Amino acid sequence: MANYTDNEMMAISAGRFIKDGDILFAGTGVSMLAATVAKKVYAPKAVVFFETGGIDPSLEEIPMAVADLRVMSGTCLNSGLIEAFSIVGHRKLHTVAFLGAAQIDKYGNLNTTVIGDYHRPKTRFSGSGGACDVASFASGVITFIQHEKRRFVERLDYITSLGWYKGGNSRRELGLQRGGAMAVVTNLGVMKFDETTRAMYLAEYYPGITIARIIENTGFAIDVSRAIESVPPSEEELRILREEVDPQKLML
Repeated sequence: MANYTDNEMMAISAGRFIKDGDILFAGTGVSMLAATVAKKVYAPKAVVFFETGGIDPSLEEIPMAVADLRVMSGTCLNSGLIEAFSIVGHRKLHTVAFLGAAQIDKYGNLNTTVIGDYHRPKTRFSGSGGACDVASFASGVITFIQHEKRRFVERLDYITSLGWYKGGNSRRELGLQRGGAMAVVTNLGVMKFDETTRAMYLAEYYPGITIARIIENTGFAIDVSRAIESVPPSEEELRILREEVDPQKLML
């Protein structure tokens, strides 16, 4: 049995993508864990910020949501929505956004709006918030989602936030000259996107997870030929996550 949880593996897997100098836009939930892990373990010179305007907070306690006052604790600047979204799209910054979704397709497009017909939905979610803006203008997006066939779908019920649109150069043809989907981090593994086709492929499967299980839980054909087993979290990574990132287990 693994000595770590799905959320811990997901947060650490996402944190490993981050480099010093990256500017991290963090949403609620696992996104906050991942951003804080990235800052405290892999990229101490990265800067975390939140759409509500907290820029580079101390993160001594993990916030419960982007509207939690802890996003403003120990910051270098307390600003607002306009400033936060200006940072996301700033041409001289490498901004990486952590987002969640209800559905995702093979090109990394996201649905956080409805399941079913838009006018008569089976389920209506909270919608875009700032996710469409962020997915359009950030340097890259890492998406967190549970790996289920009903979530990894051939066709989204609604496109809330663009990934690589229809693949190839189609995102750029829409006028979005930077950014796109970087990776998808799930409870089973890590997906990336082909540099030419922009189609999703399996990059890593977690220890104890089979490739067959991932294929079974993906609602479209996915390339698994490049897949390798993920490096499990080290004792030090887990210690920092549990003792420094979220000792109160607010997210864990």
